[in-house]
Amino acid sequence: MSYPDYGVIDIHVHIQPWHMVTSGVVEVMQRTRTDLESLDEFMRNPDRFIQLMDEQGVEKAGLINYVSPDVMGFDDSVNEYSARYAQRYPDRLIPYGSVHPRFSKDPAADMDRIVHELGIKAIKIHPPHQLLYPNEYLHGLQGLAIIYEKAQEYGIPVMIHTGTSIFPKARNKYGDPMHVDDVAVDFPRLKIILAHAGRPLWMSTCLFLVRRHPNVYLDISSIPPAKLLEYCPWIERVAHKTMWGTDWPAPLVPSMRENVRQFYALPLSERAKRQILRETALKVFNLT
Repeated sequence: MSYPDYGVIDIHVHIQPWHMVTSGVVEVMQRTRTDLESLDEFMRNPDRFIQLMDEQGVEKAGLINYVSPDVMGFDDSVNEYSARYAQRYPDRLIPYGSVHPRFSKDPAADMDRIVHELGIKAIKIHPPHQLLYPNEYLHGLQGLAIIYEKAQEYGIPVMIHTGTSIFPKARNKYGDPMHVDDVAVDFPRLKIILAHAGRPLWMSTCLFLVRRHPNVYLDISSIPPAKLLEYCPWIERVAHKTMWGTDWPAPLVPSMRENVRQFYALPLSERAKRQILRETALKVFNLT
């Protein structure tokens, strides 16, 4: 069998309002992809994206969105975009949203609004693009603690980017996942997802955090499947806490289906593959 016979859940795709991004971000994408015009249609039309998901064997997808006006160009209207896009297919699309603690005047009210009024199902924190450490509430950024407290109260996951970024204004010092150790200690009921498993510098740190904390999980998006066992040779041991993601349409991710096919060919147990491709996400996101 070259492809799983069950529905794949891709928790990390970049369906975002590309018309907001800065010229520097556009230049990076233009250097790495030749299909930006066709991709733009997916960003505007959920019907086309669902058609693509059907063609590529993806049952559900998480729509990554976050506020980063100074680095990426995304303002807080990304929350409305993410929620509105997902509303057309609520059983298949998981809208991520964001409250930026450096810009929000009332993080508690903003969290209430995006979760209760808009229907955001997960929160994204992107330290290299939001220019903050995940534990910066310990050093005065109290809005960040409020965001975690609210997500813990609502029972929704918080995905934290770990690892590097290639975009021009990103600050990669913020990508070290060890700072998440404080978050997991201080918010023990908060479901935390370490996006990208710390690639390419901090994979062993992510393994430590996942094994230490019951509330910490991995997303292996943006790691080339053929390189996964080189980056994360221990992945089978934590498959029950690991989720599939492609990072599509990031550079080097031309196809969600091809990434799944390459992953499925790896010498892992069928149980581990199913946990990563589906079962862990069902548990973490409370999906049916």
